[in-house]
Amino acid sequence: MSFDFTPGMLVQNPDRPDWGIGQVQSAIGNRVTVNFEHAGKVTMNLAGARLEPLDGDPDPRNRG
Repeated sequence: MSFDFTPGMLVQNPDRPDWGIGQVQSAIGNRVTVNFEHAGKVTMNLAGARLEPLDGDPDPRNRG
């Protein structure tokens, strides 16, 4: 499954639930920088990490 991540989106990492909810800061190619509640700013390569968007995203462009 593939998602287009945009700044402002709320996400979670299902492999690291202890990080809490994160907000996407930037997304360039496979690299996404997210500011998580309990882990701070993390840059992830989506080729080897999972991120899932959360319902209730505050950015109306990301709603169905």
